[in-house]
Amino acid sequence: MPAQVVVIGSFNIDHVWALAALPQVGQTLVGEYHTGPGGKGFNQATACARAGAATAFVCSLGSDAGGQVARELADADGIALHVQASVAPTGTAGIYVDAHGRNTIVIGAGANASLDADFIGEQSTALAGAAVVIAQLESPAAAVEVGFRLAHDAGAVTVLNPAPADAQLSAGLLALSDVITPNESEFCAQLQRQQGLEVGADTVAGLDDAQLHRYCRALLPGGSVVITLGAAGCFVSHPEDQCRGDDDAHYRVAASPAKAIDTTGAGDAFNGALVASMAQFPARAFSRHVAFATAYAGRATERRGAAAAMPRQSPPAD
Repeated sequence: MPAQVVVIGSFNIDHVWALAALPQVGQTLVGEYHTGPGGKGFNQATACARAGAATAFVCSLGSDAGGQVARELADADGIALHVQASVAPTGTAGIYVDAHGRNTIVIGAGANASLDADFIGEQSTALAGAAVVIAQLESPAAAVEVGFRLAHDAGAVTVLNPAPADAQLSAGLLALSDVITPNESEFCAQLQRQQGLEVGADTVAGLDDAQLHRYCRALLPGGSVVITLGAAGCFVSHPEDQCRGDDDAHYRVAASPAKAIDTTGAGDAFNGALVASMAQFPARAFSRHVAFATAYAGRATERRGAAAAMPRQSPPAD
């Protein structure tokens, strides 16, 4: 079966410490340690597959224990792997999570930095067969841009999660993105880089809807923007003439009630569920995809871990 969703992205082995409070400069703290699979790409691919979509994952892995873990976990969830072998070690991440579920993360790219445009070009058949192609920026932007161009040529919907906030995003890649899904920090970072507009990340959730919509239109005039706002839910902005089945060009969706213990993979849960719903039910209004993704992300925060925390929950049938 051809993949309904192709994910271009990263795989990491996460090293996680649960602490009462996040460390301050100079502190040494004691916490509970565990390790597991992560990386924005793999988290999103896992969420997508567990939300019912046939999923392929294009990535780069080292020939080490971490790479073997990725292969075994992908096989367990029915994810079709397209792997560029790397001499670098498989990617890693160090994560601290406090008692409120908040986190700080440091990433060692490793093999993820080896994913190149030539290898992506070799995946043209998989990309051409997908309904949706999603990527993040933990992998080289040049490789993602080639993938999005191939996807566009084949008529697939392209979704870019422009994370992390300090990633370099070219105007060309942005123009190839039908939908972007930044959080507050990522939105403000790209608004400044692309448009020279200074907006504080801590002010985004409280902005007037009309003003926030104008900022979204400035950043991506021809595409849809979904800003994830954590406990404040999300904000959706469409071009006035292309609302993806919605009645309104902009609106907010409240967060789903959840007893959050770890928000590490919440954004990835949202993205994976969003594209899974889009691929399986392309005729649905976009607001329904967002509502499912919001509920799915809430459930993901109720378990520890990143990829391992993704629920097995498909969008409701009509």
